[in-house]
Amino acid sequence: MIHASIVTIGDEILIGQVLDTNSRAIAGALEGMGIHTTRMLSIGDDAQQIEETLLSELSRADIVLTTGGLGPTKDDITKAVLAKVSGSRGYYEHPGQLEMVHKILKSRGLDVLPANLLQAQVPEKAEVIVNRLGTAPIMVFRGLGATGKATLYSLPGVPHEATGALPAVLDDIRAHQPLSPIFHRNIMVYGLAESALSEKIAPWEDALPADMHLAYLPNPLTGIRLRLSCYPESPAEEAEKRMEAQLQALEALLGPLVYATEDSNLETALGRLFKENGLTVSAAESCTGGEIAHLFTSVPGSSAYFLGSVTSYAVSVKEKVLGVPASVIEEKGVVSSEVAAAMAEGVRRLTGSDYAVSTTGLAGPGGDAFNPEGTVWIAAAGPHGTRTQKYVYKNDRKRNIERFSATALDFLRKLLLEDLSI
Repeated sequence: MIHASIVTIGDEILIGQVLDTNSRAIAGALEGMGIHTTRMLSIGDDAQQIEETLLSELSRADIVLTTGGLGPTKDDITKAVLAKVSGSRGYYEHPGQLEMVHKILKSRGLDVLPANLLQAQVPEKAEVIVNRLGTAPIMVFRGLGATGKATLYSLPGVPHEATGALPAVLDDIRAHQPLSPIFHRNIMVYGLAESALSEKIAPWEDALPADMHLAYLPNPLTGIRLRLSCYPESPAEEAEKRMEAQLQALEALLGPLVYATEDSNLETALGRLFKENGLTVSAAESCTGGEIAHLFTSVPGSSAYFLGSVTSYAVSVKEKVLGVPASVIEEKGVVSSEVAAAMAEGVRRLTGSDYAVSTTGLAGPGGDAFNPEGTVWIAAAGPHGTRTQKYVYKNDRKRNIERFSATALDFLRKLLLEDLSI
């Protein structure tokens, strides 16, 4: 397997002035062609640090890709360091990049200054891929590192130039490297904390073959994405079969905690269940303030199954619109199993939907005498009855609302699956 390192150069990245989107784009492109990125580094505009970092990365990786430090200003010092690292003793003018410098500056109505012309000057050991989106060339240095087999690619730092250079860089890598495929598969899980999930599947994970690796990728709105990666030494077809067998065993172990076997989300998975079974759903929300309705309607085609919602934030709306009895609110409190159930049943009756989900709780800040901040009661109502469940999350208001909403969708999903199996 080919291993790569990505090095972004520039003080503006280290001080948080500019977001490093280049590394993400490059790593994704490399992974897609079977190259595993083992390290990402960001360093400042310091010649010694650049040199030390490049020499270190070239000693451990097959490919090193840098972005940044190639402009016409005085703080763009990368080219000089590249000359030193590659053992170049001089520079030459690349005609293709020189032509591009004139063409780009002319198209922008700018004068061609001496500093611009220097952009076309490259270290003598550099091969050049002409940058057609900017004046700084894409340089390639081969035969580096301790083994003399590492390759260094130097890309511009401007994001649209860096990503624009990728197709040509990837073509060059394909022409010079023996590539093997990398496989990724995802399983989406909701309802267990990361630590509890890890403990539950530990025997399965410990028994994974040496060429497979599991990553845990948590998100409050989607749960945990388990990404199984395979870096096979065996033929691709055999590797895919082995991966599929491992995934089937994992699905069997997790059961209804799994809601998708692709990189997805709860609203998409739940919407598919409703659509495939010709069923409809509505929502009654208090503490989530319309977030559940937003999640449902963010899925294309959701009008086929989502009928509507009531954001019953005020007690009066719960009573007058949803029909929650005032006596229940007075006796049990707004944040209660009974009110949640009455809300779900009320919106189901109001809209005529097959199913309904509701939330009533305290997103924060602050709780009440009976419920701490982060408490939510969720109800799901359907043809076979109504269920409720209390959850307590200890996050800030925004995160609590996200967790309440996602948990409500998952609670409804599990009720629907049970009803469909009857």
